[in-house]
Amino acid sequence: MIKSRLKIYYLIIIVTVICFFIAVPTIPVKFNIGQYKVDTAIGGDIIEANFPIIGRIYKKFEFKKGLDIQGGVHVVLQADMKDISENDRLKAIESVKNVIERRVNLFGVSEPTIVTSKIGVGENAEYRVVVDMPGVSDTKEAISLIGETAQLEFRTLYEPVDGVEPPDGLIDVQGLGAFLSTDLNGKDLRRAEVVFNNSSQSTDSGPQVSLSFNIDGSKKFAKLTQDNLGKPIAIFLDDQIVSAPTVQSVIADGNAVISGSFTVEQANSLAIQLRAGALPVPVKIIEQQEIGPTLGQVSVNKTIIAGVIGFILVAIFMILNYGRLGLIANVALTIYVLIIVAIYKGVIPGLGSIVLNLPGLAGFLLSIGMAVDSNILIFERIREELLQKKPLGIAIERGFQRSWSSVRDANFATLITAFILTNPFNWNFLVTSGPVRGFAITLTIGVFVSLFTGVVVTRNLIRVFFKGVNI
Repeated sequence: MIKSRLKIYYLIIIVTVICFFIAVPTIPVKFNIGQYKVDTAIGGDIIEANFPIIGRIYKKFEFKKGLDIQGGVHVVLQADMKDISENDRLKAIESVKNVIERRVNLFGVSEPTIVTSKIGVGENAEYRVVVDMPGVSDTKEAISLIGETAQLEFRTLYEPVDGVEPPDGLIDVQGLGAFLSTDLNGKDLRRAEVVFNNSSQSTDSGPQVSLSFNIDGSKKFAKLTQDNLGKPIAIFLDDQIVSAPTVQSVIADGNAVISGSFTVEQANSLAIQLRAGALPVPVKIIEQQEIGPTLGQVSVNKTIIAGVIGFILVAIFMILNYGRLGLIANVALTIYVLIIVAIYKGVIPGLGSIVLNLPGLAGFLLSIGMAVDSNILIFERIREELLQKKPLGIAIERGFQRSWSSVRDANFATLITAFILTNPFNWNFLVTSGPVRGFAITLTIGVFVSLFTGVVVTRNLIRVFFKGVNI
């Protein structure tokens, strides 16, 4: 029992130290001690170290700021619905939104705001998609990415037959001939990614897009290569030829490569478009603009100051009401803030950085006050036990045990609300706004971390400062 408690205590110390160095800004440390001179820094956004076996480790931790803090790109697209029946237009514009959302997410934009709108009624109604992308630096590439249709097609060379009328839909390519559509297209794709051709025998050593087809697509591609040995199979993107390699052998594994003297950026954008899928209807950009932050750094600084003031007031309240127990709760609250900031800066592998926008900051400030809720419930229960003349050790033990159900249920109720606001399954009858989801995500993280610091951290600190208490 004692060993397990010590392990938890050491874990708290390790987590606190790591989060401290990630959360705090770079602090220079310079001083002289006799002949020794210290000139270094602690904290900051970068961790860099060299290990004998693992090698060099480099990780940059930084906040991702939302559109209202750092600005970004605002784009309005209008869908061409002339070939879509009026009854199917709402579904079509929703499909356009879903494809654009996948493209923007694959592009690396965190917490975009993508909404649809309908202007007018009847046949003349206009259907639009409004996209806000925070922190986008390459505006031209981002706009090109979300606006292009990216319809992938594989076409075979058409060989005219005397007395037979050519079929519709042929595309003539100068120097190669006319190409006929096949049933193999972007819908048969399973994966698309950027690769590099390192073969010394190839004239194209730049980036390429590697394609992997699903089961049906693999069968179609194998038959195409079998029927067209020694002939070109052309790869078209939006009716524009990308490459037309000659089939040398039957390809049965469902893999192909698109090469076309791409830059890395072009190959990456093409792979994103193909993975995300083609737009179901053509769209055109009717408005685009770079927008500045609505808050600005001054407002952010004021928000941070408000958070510090709120933290100090909560700390004073806890000390005045609960004495030594309140001091322990403040230590736990400090650990809570360090962990939250470290999470926001991307300390958890695979989660990435949390986007900080105005609702996110509001959720963070709200969570500071909520972080001591569990401590207040526990401490009030301890008071009740002490009023019944129970020894301190028993009072503290029962305080934690009997308040746990209330702490659990209160936080579970908050998590239900946060789940609804997050809307992880993209239900149409719930909110889909990016800022609202950002608030819900920060609130959810705050609840889980506050349970850890308010119960686990506080309980173990009490074991240290109230020696002899068996809990």
